[in-house]
Amino acid sequence: MAEHVEPPRERGIWAPLGILILLSYLGQVPLFRILIPFTVPLVALAPLVAAAALAGWRREGGFPVLPIFWCTTAAALLWRLLQVGGAFAPLAGGWLLLLALAFTARLVRWPDRPMLTQAAWSVGVAGAATLLVLTIAPGGLAGAVTAVGEELGARSLSASREWQAMTATTAWQELATSSPAWAEMATEVERQLGTWPARVRPLFPALVVLQSLLLLALSWALVHRLGRRRVGPPMSPLRRFRFDDRVVWGVVLGLALVALPGGGLVQQGGGNLLVVFGALYAIRGVGVMVWFLAPGWWQKVAWGVLTLLFWPVIGAVAVGLGLGDTWFVWRRDPRRESQRVE
Repeated sequence: MAEHVEPPRERGIWAPLGILILLSYLGQVPLFRILIPFTVPLVALAPLVAAAALAGWRREGGFPVLPIFWCTTAAALLWRLLQVGGAFAPLAGGWLLLLALAFTARLVRWPDRPMLTQAAWSVGVAGAATLLVLTIAPGGLAGAVTAVGEELGARSLSASREWQAMTATTAWQELATSSPAWAEMATEVERQLGTWPARVRPLFPALVVLQSLLLLALSWALVHRLGRRRVGPPMSPLRRFRFDDRVVWGVVLGLALVALPGGGLVQQGGGNLLVVFGALYAIRGVGVMVWFLAPGWWQKVAWGVLTLLFWPVIGAVAVGLGLGDTWFVWRRDPRRESQRVE
Protein backbone atom coordinates (compact mmCIF):
# COMPACT_ATOMS: atom_id res chain seq x y z
CA MET A 1 0.00 0.00 0.00
CA ALA A 2 1.48 3.34 -1.03
CA GLU A 3 2.24 5.71 1.79
CA HIS A 4 0.18 8.91 1.80
CA VAL A 5 2.42 11.91 1.28
CA GLU A 6 1.20 15.33 2.34
CA PRO A 7 1.87 18.16 -0.09
CA PRO A 8 4.49 20.68 1.00
CA ARG A 9 3.19 23.11 3.59
CA GLU A 10 3.05 26.77 2.69
CA ARG A 11 5.44 29.04 4.52
CA GLY A 12 5.45 32.74 5.20
CA ILE A 13 2.55 34.50 6.89
CA TRP A 14 3.62 37.97 5.78
CA ALA A 15 2.30 37.81 2.21
CA PRO A 16 -1.38 37.15 3.15
CA LEU A 17 -1.12 39.53 6.10
CA GLY A 18 0.33 42.19 3.81
CA ILE A 19 -2.60 41.80 1.41
CA LEU A 20 -5.05 42.04 4.32
CA ILE A 21 -3.36 45.22 5.60
CA LEU A 22 -3.39 46.70 2.09
CA LEU A 23 -7.12 45.97 1.73
CA SER A 24 -7.75 47.56 5.13
CA TYR A 25 -5.83 50.67 4.08
CA LEU A 26 -7.55 50.95 0.68
CA GLY A 27 -10.92 50.69 2.42
CA GLN A 28 -10.14 54.02 4.11
CA VAL A 29 -8.98 55.81 0.93
CA PRO A 30 -11.87 57.99 -0.33
CA LEU A 31 -12.06 56.69 -3.90
CA PHE A 32 -11.38 53.04 -3.08
CA ARG A 33 -14.01 53.18 -0.34
CA ILE A 34 -16.58 53.44 -3.13
CA LEU A 35 -15.03 50.65 -5.20
CA ILE A 36 -14.50 48.08 -2.41
CA PRO A 37 -17.77 46.40 -1.31
CA PHE A 38 -16.50 45.27 2.12
CA THR A 39 -14.37 48.13 3.42
CA VAL A 40 -13.41 46.29 6.64
CA PRO A 41 -11.87 43.11 5.21
CA LEU A 42 -11.36 41.37 8.56
CA VAL A 43 -15.14 41.31 9.07
CA ALA A 44 -15.56 39.66 5.66
CA LEU A 45 -12.55 37.36 6.05
CA ALA A 46 -13.33 35.87 9.48
CA PRO A 47 -16.39 33.78 8.40
CA LEU A 48 -14.44 32.37 5.45
CA VAL A 49 -11.43 31.42 7.57
CA ALA A 50 -13.88 29.81 10.01
CA ALA A 51 -15.45 27.88 7.12
CA ALA A 52 -12.07 26.57 5.93
CA ALA A 53 -10.99 25.71 9.48
CA LEU A 54 -14.24 23.80 10.06
CA ALA A 55 -13.76 21.86 6.82
CA GLY A 56 -10.20 20.95 7.80
CA TRP A 57 -11.32 19.76 11.24
CA ARG A 58 -14.20 17.79 9.72
CA ARG A 59 -11.71 16.10 7.41
CA GLU A 60 -8.90 15.27 9.82
CA GLY A 61 -10.48 15.42 13.28
CA GLY A 62 -8.64 16.42 16.45
CA PHE A 63 -9.38 19.17 18.95
CA PRO A 64 -11.01 22.09 17.08
CA VAL A 65 -9.00 24.98 18.50
CA LEU A 66 -8.76 26.93 15.24
CA PRO A 67 -12.42 26.40 14.23
CA ILE A 68 -13.68 27.47 17.65
CA PHE A 69 -11.54 30.61 17.65
CA TRP A 70 -12.50 31.70 14.15
CA CYS A 71 -16.19 30.81 14.51
CA THR A 72 -16.36 32.88 17.69
CA THR A 73 -14.50 35.76 16.04
CA ALA A 74 -16.72 35.61 12.95
CA ALA A 75 -19.91 35.59 15.03
CA ALA A 76 -18.75 38.60 17.05
CA LEU A 77 -17.72 40.59 13.98
CA LEU A 78 -20.92 39.80 12.07
CA TRP A 79 -22.97 40.81 15.10
CA ARG A 80 -21.16 44.14 15.22
CA LEU A 81 -21.76 44.57 11.50
CA LEU A 82 -25.50 44.13 11.99
CA GLN A 83 -25.48 46.81 14.72
CA VAL A 84 -24.27 49.41 12.21
CA GLY A 85 -27.80 49.93 10.94
CA GLY A 86 -29.08 50.65 7.48
CA ALA A 87 -30.22 48.25 4.79
CA PHE A 88 -26.78 47.38 3.44
CA ALA A 89 -25.40 45.73 6.60
CA PRO A 90 -27.91 42.82 6.57
CA LEU A 91 -27.23 42.31 2.85
CA ALA A 92 -23.48 42.16 3.44
CA GLY A 93 -23.85 39.89 6.46
CA GLY A 94 -26.22 37.57 4.62
CA TRP A 95 -23.88 37.28 1.64
CA LEU A 96 -20.89 36.49 3.85
CA LEU A 97 -22.86 33.87 5.76
CA LEU A 98 -24.11 32.16 2.58
CA LEU A 99 -20.62 32.27 1.07
CA ALA A 100 -19.10 30.72 4.19
CA LEU A 101 -21.71 27.93 4.24
CA ALA A 102 -21.17 27.18 0.55
CA PHE A 103 -17.39 27.17 1.05
CA THR A 104 -17.65 24.74 3.97
CA ALA A 105 -19.97 22.40 2.08
CA ARG A 106 -17.73 22.41 -0.98
CA LEU A 107 -14.54 21.70 0.97
CA VAL A 108 -16.18 18.87 2.93
CA ARG A 109 -17.96 17.23 0.01
CA TRP A 110 -15.28 17.67 -2.67
CA PRO A 111 -11.87 18.04 -1.03
CA ASP A 112 -8.49 18.10 -2.77
CA ARG A 113 -9.64 20.41 -5.57
CA PRO A 114 -7.70 23.55 -6.55
CA MET A 115 -8.47 26.73 -4.66
CA LEU A 116 -9.91 28.64 -7.64
CA THR A 117 -12.30 25.78 -8.43
CA GLN A 118 -13.54 25.66 -4.84
CA ALA A 119 -13.84 29.45 -4.61
CA ALA A 120 -15.67 29.85 -7.95
CA TRP A 121 -18.12 27.10 -7.05
CA SER A 122 -18.75 28.65 -3.62
CA VAL A 123 -19.35 32.11 -5.09
CA GLY A 124 -21.73 30.67 -7.69
CA VAL A 125 -23.77 28.75 -5.11
CA ALA A 126 -23.85 31.75 -2.75
CA GLY A 127 -24.97 33.97 -5.65
CA ALA A 128 -27.79 31.60 -6.59
CA ALA A 129 -28.90 31.34 -2.95
CA THR A 130 -28.81 35.13 -2.60
CA LEU A 131 -31.01 35.57 -5.67
CA LEU A 132 -33.46 33.01 -4.30
CA VAL A 133 -33.63 34.75 -0.91
CA LEU A 134 -34.09 38.17 -2.50
CA THR A 135 -36.82 36.80 -4.73
CA ILE A 136 -38.96 35.63 -1.81
CA ALA A 137 -37.95 38.28 0.75
CA PRO A 138 -39.96 41.50 1.25
CA GLY A 139 -38.55 44.25 -0.94
CA GLY A 140 -36.76 41.75 -3.15
CA LEU A 141 -34.17 42.72 -5.71
CA ALA A 142 -35.45 46.29 -5.94
CA GLY A 143 -34.83 46.77 -2.22
CA ALA A 144 -31.32 45.35 -2.55
CA VAL A 145 -30.51 47.70 -5.45
CA THR A 146 -31.83 50.64 -3.42
CA ALA A 147 -29.77 49.62 -0.39
CA VAL A 148 -26.59 49.39 -2.49
CA GLY A 149 -27.28 52.78 -4.06
CA GLU A 150 -27.84 54.39 -0.65
CA GLU A 151 -24.66 52.82 0.72
CA LEU A 152 -22.57 54.03 -2.22
CA GLY A 153 -24.11 57.50 -1.91
CA ALA A 154 -23.31 57.63 1.81
CA ARG A 155 -19.72 56.53 1.17
CA SER A 156 -19.36 59.12 -1.58
CA LEU A 157 -20.68 61.88 0.69
CA SER A 158 -18.35 60.84 3.53
CA ALA A 159 -15.37 60.67 1.18
CA SER A 160 -16.19 64.09 -0.30
CA ARG A 161 -16.36 65.67 3.15
CA GLU A 162 -13.01 64.16 4.12
CA TRP A 163 -11.46 65.39 0.87
CA GLN A 164 -12.90 68.89 1.38
CA ALA A 165 -11.55 68.97 4.93
CA MET A 166 -8.10 67.97 3.70
CA THR A 167 -8.04 70.55 0.89
CA ALA A 168 -9.15 73.25 3.32
CA THR A 169 -6.02 72.89 5.45
CA THR A 170 -3.39 75.63 5.39
CA ALA A 171 -0.72 73.31 3.99
CA TRP A 172 -2.90 72.30 1.04
CA GLN A 173 -3.94 75.91 0.37
CA GLU A 174 -0.30 76.95 0.22
CA LEU A 175 0.45 74.03 -2.13
CA ALA A 176 -2.50 74.93 -4.39
CA THR A 177 -1.41 78.57 -4.45
CA SER A 178 2.13 77.69 -5.49
CA SER A 179 0.95 75.29 -8.22
CA PRO A 180 -2.45 75.64 -9.95
CA ALA A 181 -2.19 71.98 -11.02
CA TRP A 182 -2.82 70.89 -7.42
CA ALA A 183 -5.94 73.07 -7.23
CA GLU A 184 -7.22 71.58 -10.47
CA MET A 185 -6.53 68.08 -9.17
CA ALA A 186 -8.49 68.80 -5.97
CA THR A 187 -11.48 69.96 -8.01
CA GLU A 188 -11.29 66.95 -10.32
CA VAL A 189 -11.07 64.46 -7.44
CA GLU A 190 -14.09 66.03 -5.75
CA ARG A 191 -16.02 65.82 -9.00
CA GLN A 192 -15.05 62.17 -9.45
CA LEU A 193 -16.17 61.32 -5.93
CA GLY A 194 -19.59 62.68 -6.80
CA THR A 195 -19.96 60.74 -10.05
CA TRP A 196 -18.44 57.38 -9.09
CA PRO A 197 -21.49 55.94 -7.25
CA ALA A 198 -23.57 56.06 -10.44
CA ARG A 199 -20.76 54.29 -12.32
CA VAL A 200 -20.08 51.67 -9.66
CA ARG A 201 -23.67 50.66 -8.83
CA PRO A 202 -24.35 48.71 -12.08
CA LEU A 203 -21.05 46.81 -11.63
CA PHE A 204 -21.39 46.23 -7.88
CA PRO A 205 -22.14 42.47 -8.25
CA ALA A 206 -18.87 41.99 -10.15
CA LEU A 207 -16.93 43.85 -7.46
CA VAL A 208 -18.54 41.64 -4.78
CA VAL A 209 -17.55 38.51 -6.74
CA LEU A 210 -13.95 39.67 -7.18
CA GLN A 211 -13.47 40.65 -3.55
CA SER A 212 -15.10 37.39 -2.45
CA LEU A 213 -12.66 35.38 -4.59
CA LEU A 214 -9.75 37.32 -3.10
CA LEU A 215 -11.00 36.79 0.45
CA LEU A 216 -11.51 33.07 -0.18
CA ALA A 217 -7.92 32.84 -1.44
CA LEU A 218 -6.72 34.66 1.70
CA SER A 219 -8.69 32.33 3.95
CA TRP A 220 -7.20 29.33 2.13
CA ALA A 221 -3.69 30.72 2.61
CA LEU A 222 -4.19 31.63 6.27
CA VAL A 223 -5.70 28.28 7.30
CA HIS A 224 -2.79 26.40 5.74
CA ARG A 225 -0.30 28.63 7.56
CA LEU A 226 -1.99 28.91 10.96
CA GLY A 227 -3.08 25.29 11.39
CA ARG A 228 -1.95 21.75 10.68
CA ARG A 229 -5.08 20.57 8.87
CA ARG A 230 -5.24 20.86 5.09
CA VAL A 231 -8.34 21.77 3.11
CA GLY A 232 -6.79 21.25 -0.33
CA PRO A 233 -3.60 21.41 -2.38
CA PRO A 234 -1.23 24.38 -2.08
CA MET A 235 -2.00 27.37 -4.28
CA SER A 236 0.19 27.75 -7.34
CA PRO A 237 2.57 30.71 -7.41
CA LEU A 238 1.48 33.71 -9.46
CA ARG A 239 3.87 32.87 -12.30
CA ARG A 240 1.97 29.60 -12.87
CA PHE A 241 -1.55 30.92 -12.31
CA ARG A 242 -3.95 29.65 -14.96
CA PHE A 243 -7.43 28.16 -15.22
CA ASP A 244 -9.55 26.19 -17.66
CA ASP A 245 -9.28 27.66 -21.15
CA ARG A 246 -13.05 27.27 -21.60
CA VAL A 247 -13.50 30.24 -19.27
CA VAL A 248 -12.89 32.39 -22.34
CA TRP A 249 -16.52 31.74 -23.26
CA GLY A 250 -17.47 33.89 -20.30
CA VAL A 251 -15.72 36.80 -22.02
CA VAL A 252 -17.51 35.99 -25.28
CA LEU A 253 -20.87 35.91 -23.50
CA GLY A 254 -20.15 39.22 -21.79
CA LEU A 255 -19.25 40.88 -25.09
CA ALA A 256 -22.39 39.46 -26.72
CA LEU A 257 -24.65 40.78 -23.95
CA VAL A 258 -23.03 44.22 -24.01
CA ALA A 259 -23.45 44.37 -27.80
CA LEU A 260 -27.18 43.62 -27.66
CA PRO A 261 -29.36 46.66 -28.39
CA GLY A 262 -31.74 48.14 -25.86
CA GLY A 263 -29.48 48.40 -22.80
CA GLY A 264 -30.96 47.66 -19.40
CA LEU A 265 -30.27 44.65 -17.19
CA VAL A 266 -28.94 42.52 -20.06
CA GLN A 267 -26.10 44.94 -20.83
CA GLN A 268 -25.41 45.40 -17.12
CA GLY A 269 -25.08 41.63 -16.80
CA GLY A 270 -22.66 41.59 -19.71
CA GLY A 271 -20.65 44.40 -18.15
CA ASN A 272 -20.40 42.47 -14.88
CA LEU A 273 -19.20 39.37 -16.73
CA LEU A 274 -16.53 41.39 -18.52
CA VAL A 275 -15.30 42.92 -15.26
CA VAL A 276 -15.03 39.54 -13.50
CA PHE A 277 -13.44 37.61 -16.35
CA GLY A 278 -11.33 40.59 -17.38
CA ALA A 279 -9.85 40.74 -13.88
CA LEU A 280 -9.14 36.99 -13.91
CA TYR A 281 -7.42 37.21 -17.27
CA ALA A 282 -5.48 40.27 -16.11
CA ILE A 283 -4.12 38.25 -13.18
CA ARG A 284 -3.29 35.43 -15.58
CA GLY A 285 -1.50 37.96 -17.78
CA VAL A 286 0.49 39.26 -14.81
CA GLY A 287 1.47 35.64 -14.15
CA VAL A 288 2.79 35.44 -17.71
CA MET A 289 4.82 38.63 -17.15
CA VAL A 290 6.28 37.27 -13.91
CA TRP A 291 7.07 33.94 -15.60
CA PHE A 292 9.06 35.64 -18.36
CA LEU A 293 10.72 38.38 -16.29
CA ALA A 294 11.16 36.56 -12.94
CA PRO A 295 11.62 39.89 -11.12
CA GLY A 296 13.47 40.20 -7.84
CA TRP A 297 12.20 42.10 -4.81
CA TRP A 298 13.10 45.60 -6.04
CA GLN A 299 11.85 44.89 -9.53
CA LYS A 300 8.49 43.84 -8.04
CA VAL A 301 8.30 47.12 -6.12
CA ALA A 302 9.12 49.06 -9.30
CA TRP A 303 6.47 47.16 -11.25
CA GLY A 304 3.94 47.86 -8.50
CA VAL A 305 4.64 51.60 -8.67
CA LEU A 306 4.42 51.57 -12.47
CA THR A 307 1.13 49.69 -12.29
CA LEU A 308 -0.34 52.33 -9.96
CA LEU A 309 0.82 55.14 -12.25
CA PHE A 310 -0.06 53.58 -15.60
CA TRP A 311 -2.71 51.04 -14.63
CA PRO A 312 -4.87 51.45 -17.78
CA VAL A 313 -1.96 50.55 -20.08
CA ILE A 314 -0.49 47.77 -17.94
CA GLY A 315 -3.98 46.41 -17.24
CA ALA A 316 -4.80 46.24 -20.94
CA VAL A 317 -1.48 44.51 -21.68
CA ALA A 318 -2.09 42.01 -18.87
CA VAL A 319 -5.59 41.18 -20.14
CA GLY A 320 -4.18 40.70 -23.65
CA LEU A 321 -1.44 38.40 -22.38
CA GLY A 322 -3.92 36.45 -20.28
CA LEU A 323 -6.31 35.94 -23.19
CA GLY A 324 -3.40 35.12 -25.51
CA ASP A 325 -2.24 32.45 -23.06
CA THR A 326 -5.44 30.56 -23.90
CA TRP A 327 -4.22 29.88 -27.44
CA PHE A 328 -0.47 30.42 -27.40
CA VAL A 329 0.25 28.86 -23.98
CA TRP A 330 3.14 31.22 -23.28
CA ARG A 331 4.41 29.13 -20.37
CA ARG A 332 4.47 25.77 -22.16
CA ASP A 333 8.26 25.40 -22.37
CA PRO A 334 9.85 25.39 -18.87
CA ARG A 335 13.30 25.97 -20.38
CA ARG A 336 12.27 29.51 -21.36
CA GLU A 337 11.53 30.50 -17.79
CA SER A 338 14.18 32.70 -16.19
CA GLN A 339 16.04 30.95 -13.40
CA ARG A 340 17.06 34.10 -11.51
CA VAL A 341 14.28 33.81 -8.93
CA GLU A 342 12.49 30.70 -7.76
